[in-house]
Amino acid sequence: PITAEGDYPQKKFYRSRAHCNPLSHNDTFDYPLAPSDIDWTESNYPDLAKGTVPDVLDIGCGFGGLTLALATLLPDNIILGMEIRAKVNEYVRLRVVASRKEHPGSYQNASVLRTNSMKYLPNYFSKQSTKKLFFCFPDPHFKRKNHGRRIISDRLLTEYAYILKPGGHLYCITDVKELHEWHLQKCDAHPMFRKLSDEEMSNDPCVAAMKSETEEGKKVERAGTAKYYAVYERMSEPPKVTAENFFIA
Repeated sequence: PITAEGDYPQKKFYRSRAHCNPLSHNDTFDYPLAPSDIDWTESNYPDLAKGTVPDVLDIGCGFGGLTLALATLLPDNIILGMEIRAKVNEYVRLRVVASRKEHPGSYQNASVLRTNSMKYLPNYFSKQSTKKLFFCFPDPHFKRKNHGRRIISDRLLTEYAYILKPGGHLYCITDVKELHEWHLQKCDAHPMFRKLSDEEMSNDPCVAAMKSETEEGKKVERAGTAKYYAVYERMSEPPKVTAENFFIA
Protein backbone atom coordinates (compact mmCIF):
# COMPACT_ATOMS: atom_id res chain seq x y z
CA PRO A 1 0.00 0.00 0.00
CA ILE A 2 1.05 3.61 -0.59
CA THR A 3 0.22 4.55 3.01
CA ALA A 4 0.51 2.31 6.05
CA GLU A 5 -2.64 2.05 8.17
CA GLY A 6 -2.37 4.66 10.90
CA ASP A 7 -0.05 6.98 8.98
CA TYR A 8 -1.22 10.25 7.48
CA PRO A 9 -1.65 9.93 3.69
CA GLN A 10 0.10 12.30 1.31
CA LYS A 11 -2.39 14.03 -0.95
CA LYS A 12 -0.11 13.82 -4.00
CA PHE A 13 -0.68 10.06 -4.15
CA TYR A 14 -4.49 10.38 -4.05
CA ARG A 15 -5.15 13.07 -6.63
CA SER A 16 -8.23 12.56 -8.75
CA ARG A 17 -10.37 14.46 -11.19
CA ALA A 18 -12.09 17.36 -9.47
CA HIS A 19 -15.54 15.94 -10.25
CA CYS A 20 -17.17 13.00 -11.94
CA ASN A 21 -20.53 12.30 -13.55
CA PRO A 22 -22.86 11.06 -10.78
CA LEU A 23 -25.41 9.79 -13.32
CA SER A 24 -23.04 7.50 -15.21
CA HIS A 25 -23.14 3.73 -14.86
CA ASN A 26 -19.40 3.23 -15.24
CA ASP A 27 -19.04 2.23 -11.59
CA THR A 28 -21.19 0.19 -9.28
CA PHE A 29 -21.76 0.53 -5.55
CA ASP A 30 -22.94 -1.88 -2.92
CA TYR A 31 -25.72 -0.37 -0.86
CA PRO A 32 -28.25 -1.58 1.71
CA LEU A 33 -31.82 -2.23 0.68
CA ALA A 34 -32.98 -0.26 3.71
CA PRO A 35 -31.33 1.86 6.42
CA SER A 36 -32.06 -0.84 8.99
CA ASP A 37 -29.79 -3.25 7.10
CA ILE A 38 -26.57 -1.35 7.88
CA ASP A 39 -24.57 -1.54 11.11
CA TRP A 40 -22.48 1.62 11.15
CA THR A 41 -20.28 0.38 14.01
CA GLU A 42 -18.88 -2.55 12.04
CA SER A 43 -16.48 -0.57 9.85
CA ASN A 44 -17.19 3.13 10.34
CA TYR A 45 -17.50 3.75 14.08
CA PRO A 46 -16.01 0.68 15.79
CA ASP A 47 -15.57 2.33 19.21
CA LEU A 48 -19.08 3.72 19.45
CA ALA A 49 -22.19 2.01 20.79
CA LYS A 50 -24.12 -0.37 18.58
CA GLY A 51 -27.03 1.42 16.98
CA THR A 52 -24.96 4.54 16.26
CA VAL A 53 -26.20 6.33 13.12
CA PRO A 54 -24.60 9.36 11.44
CA ASP A 55 -26.66 12.52 11.83
CA VAL A 56 -24.35 15.08 10.15
CA LEU A 57 -23.48 14.45 6.51
CA ASP A 58 -20.70 16.13 4.53
CA ILE A 59 -21.90 15.22 1.04
CA GLY A 60 -19.13 15.31 -1.54
CA CYS A 61 -16.61 15.66 1.27
CA GLY A 62 -13.52 15.84 -0.95
CA PHE A 63 -10.31 15.41 1.05
CA GLY A 64 -12.15 15.50 4.37
CA GLY A 65 -11.15 18.86 5.83
CA LEU A 66 -14.67 19.78 6.91
CA THR A 67 -15.53 16.23 7.98
CA LEU A 68 -12.68 16.20 10.52
CA ALA A 69 -13.32 19.80 11.62
CA LEU A 70 -16.97 18.98 12.34
CA ALA A 71 -15.91 15.98 14.45
CA THR A 72 -14.33 18.32 17.00
CA LEU A 73 -16.81 21.18 16.52
CA LEU A 74 -19.78 18.84 17.09
CA PRO A 75 -18.45 16.18 19.49
CA ASP A 76 -21.96 14.97 20.37
CA ASN A 77 -22.87 14.31 16.75
CA ILE A 78 -21.85 11.52 14.39
CA ILE A 79 -20.15 12.90 11.27
CA LEU A 80 -20.05 11.08 7.94
CA GLY A 81 -18.22 12.30 4.85
CA MET A 82 -19.68 10.93 1.64
CA GLU A 83 -17.47 10.77 -1.46
CA ILE A 84 -17.94 9.17 -4.87
CA ARG A 85 -14.28 9.07 -6.00
CA ALA A 86 -12.43 5.94 -4.85
CA LYS A 87 -8.94 7.43 -4.39
CA VAL A 88 -10.24 10.48 -2.54
CA ASN A 89 -12.43 8.33 -0.31
CA GLU A 90 -9.42 6.17 0.61
CA TYR A 91 -7.43 9.32 1.43
CA VAL A 92 -10.12 10.49 3.85
CA ARG A 93 -10.42 7.04 5.44
CA LEU A 94 -6.68 6.94 6.11
CA ARG A 95 -6.77 10.50 7.39
CA VAL A 96 -9.50 9.61 9.90
CA VAL A 97 -7.61 6.50 11.07
CA ALA A 98 -4.39 8.51 11.51
CA SER A 99 -6.23 11.27 13.40
CA ARG A 100 -7.73 8.72 15.79
CA LYS A 101 -4.27 7.23 16.38
CA GLU A 102 -2.62 10.62 17.01
CA HIS A 103 -5.45 11.88 19.23
CA PRO A 104 -6.71 8.92 21.30
CA GLY A 105 -10.37 9.31 22.17
CA SER A 106 -10.97 11.92 19.48
CA TYR A 107 -12.38 11.59 15.96
CA GLN A 108 -14.22 8.39 16.88
CA ASN A 109 -17.35 10.21 15.68
CA ALA A 110 -15.96 10.81 12.16
CA SER A 111 -15.92 8.45 9.20
CA VAL A 112 -16.27 8.35 5.44
CA LEU A 113 -18.35 6.31 3.01
CA ARG A 114 -17.85 5.82 -0.70
CA THR A 115 -21.19 5.99 -2.46
CA ASN A 116 -23.26 7.97 -4.94
CA SER A 117 -25.35 10.25 -2.74
CA MET A 118 -27.53 11.35 -5.64
CA LYS A 119 -28.78 7.79 -6.06
CA TYR A 120 -28.59 5.96 -2.73
CA LEU A 121 -29.12 8.43 0.13
CA PRO A 122 -32.54 7.00 1.16
CA ASN A 123 -31.00 3.52 1.27
CA TYR A 124 -28.75 4.66 4.11
CA PHE A 125 -30.87 7.14 6.06
CA SER A 126 -34.42 6.82 7.29
CA LYS A 127 -37.05 9.52 7.59
CA GLN A 128 -36.05 12.45 9.82
CA SER A 129 -32.79 10.82 10.96
CA THR A 130 -30.24 13.56 10.22
CA LYS A 131 -29.63 17.04 11.63
CA LYS A 132 -27.23 18.71 9.20
CA LEU A 133 -26.37 18.32 5.52
CA PHE A 134 -23.37 20.09 3.96
CA PHE A 135 -22.84 20.72 0.23
CA CYS A 136 -19.52 22.49 -0.16
CA PHE A 137 -18.20 23.68 -3.51
CA PRO A 138 -20.11 21.14 -5.61
CA ASP A 139 -19.56 20.66 -9.34
CA PRO A 140 -21.28 23.62 -11.09
CA HIS A 141 -22.13 21.58 -14.21
CA PHE A 142 -22.18 24.75 -16.28
CA LYS A 143 -23.76 23.29 -19.43
CA ARG A 144 -27.52 23.54 -19.42
CA LYS A 145 -27.88 19.92 -20.54
CA ASN A 146 -25.97 18.86 -17.39
CA HIS A 147 -28.00 20.83 -14.85
CA GLY A 148 -29.72 17.58 -13.89
CA ARG A 149 -26.41 16.46 -12.39
CA ARG A 150 -26.36 19.30 -9.86
CA ILE A 151 -26.48 18.14 -6.24
CA ILE A 152 -29.15 20.73 -5.38
CA SER A 153 -32.30 20.15 -7.43
CA ASP A 154 -36.07 19.98 -6.97
CA ARG A 155 -36.09 16.19 -6.71
CA LEU A 156 -33.08 15.89 -4.44
CA LEU A 157 -34.30 18.64 -2.11
CA THR A 158 -37.34 16.50 -1.42
CA GLU A 159 -35.03 13.62 -0.48
CA TYR A 160 -33.03 15.93 1.77
CA ALA A 161 -36.22 17.13 3.44
CA TYR A 162 -37.19 13.48 3.96
CA ILE A 163 -34.02 12.53 5.86
CA LEU A 164 -33.63 15.81 7.79
CA LYS A 165 -35.26 16.26 11.18
CA PRO A 166 -37.58 19.26 11.55
CA GLY A 167 -35.32 22.14 12.52
CA GLY A 168 -32.37 20.50 10.78
CA HIS A 169 -30.13 22.57 8.54
CA LEU A 170 -28.99 22.34 4.93
CA TYR A 171 -25.74 24.22 4.20
CA CYS A 172 -24.50 25.11 0.72
CA ILE A 173 -21.47 27.10 -0.39
CA THR A 174 -19.80 27.78 -3.75
CA ASP A 175 -17.45 30.21 -5.43
CA VAL A 176 -19.64 30.30 -8.57
CA LYS A 177 -22.24 33.06 -8.35
CA GLU A 178 -24.49 31.51 -11.00
CA LEU A 179 -24.58 28.23 -9.06
CA HIS A 180 -25.32 30.09 -5.83
CA GLU A 181 -28.29 31.76 -7.51
CA TRP A 182 -29.44 28.31 -8.62
CA HIS A 183 -29.19 27.07 -5.01
CA LEU A 184 -31.25 30.02 -3.78
CA GLN A 185 -33.87 29.58 -6.50
CA LYS A 186 -34.34 25.87 -5.82
CA CYS A 187 -34.28 26.07 -2.03
CA ASP A 188 -36.49 29.18 -1.82
CA ALA A 189 -39.10 27.46 -4.00
CA HIS A 190 -39.21 24.27 -1.94
CA PRO A 191 -42.07 24.28 0.59
CA MET A 192 -40.08 22.44 3.29
CA PHE A 193 -37.14 24.85 3.57
CA ARG A 194 -36.78 28.30 5.10
CA LYS A 195 -33.73 30.46 4.46
CA LEU A 196 -31.87 31.58 7.61
CA SER A 197 -31.24 35.28 8.06
CA ASP A 198 -27.72 36.73 8.06
CA GLU A 199 -27.95 37.10 11.84
CA GLU A 200 -28.96 33.47 12.30
CA MET A 201 -26.09 32.31 10.08
CA SER A 202 -23.58 34.49 11.95
CA ASN A 203 -24.54 32.71 15.18
CA ASP A 204 -23.94 29.25 13.71
CA PRO A 205 -20.30 28.06 14.17
CA CYS A 206 -20.80 25.52 11.39
CA VAL A 207 -21.04 28.36 8.86
CA ALA A 208 -17.54 29.57 9.73
CA ALA A 209 -16.24 25.99 9.48
CA MET A 210 -17.93 25.50 6.11
CA LYS A 211 -16.26 28.66 4.79
CA SER A 212 -12.75 27.91 6.05
CA GLU A 213 -12.14 24.18 6.57
CA THR A 214 -12.64 22.62 3.15
CA GLU A 215 -9.71 22.33 0.77
CA GLU A 216 -11.68 24.15 -1.92
CA GLY A 217 -12.55 26.92 0.54
CA LYS A 218 -8.88 27.40 1.37
CA LYS A 219 -8.04 27.51 -2.33
CA VAL A 220 -10.66 30.19 -2.90
CA GLU A 221 -9.31 32.09 0.11
CA ARG A 222 -5.80 32.06 -1.34
CA ALA A 223 -7.12 33.27 -4.68
CA GLY A 224 -8.95 36.13 -2.98
CA THR A 225 -12.24 35.40 -4.77
CA ALA A 226 -15.75 35.45 -3.32
CA LYS A 227 -17.60 32.68 -1.53
CA TYR A 228 -21.38 32.51 -1.77
CA TYR A 229 -23.32 30.55 0.82
CA ALA A 230 -26.72 30.02 2.39
CA VAL A 231 -28.28 27.92 5.15
CA TYR A 232 -31.82 26.58 5.09
CA GLU A 233 -33.90 25.17 7.92
CA ARG A 234 -36.07 22.12 7.38
CA MET A 235 -39.54 23.18 8.52
CA SER A 236 -41.82 20.90 10.52
CA GLU A 237 -44.57 21.23 7.96
CA PRO A 238 -45.09 23.16 4.73
CA PRO A 239 -46.88 26.52 4.93
CA LYS A 240 -50.62 26.36 4.40
CA VAL A 241 -51.89 27.46 1.03
CA THR A 242 -54.38 30.32 1.30
CA ALA A 243 -56.11 32.62 -1.16
CA GLU A 244 -53.57 35.31 -0.23
CA ASN A 245 -50.41 33.30 -0.94
CA PHE A 246 -51.64 30.98 -3.71
CA PHE A 247 -50.09 32.97 -6.54
CA ILE A 248 -46.92 33.98 -4.71
CA ALA A 249 -43.91 32.26 -6.24
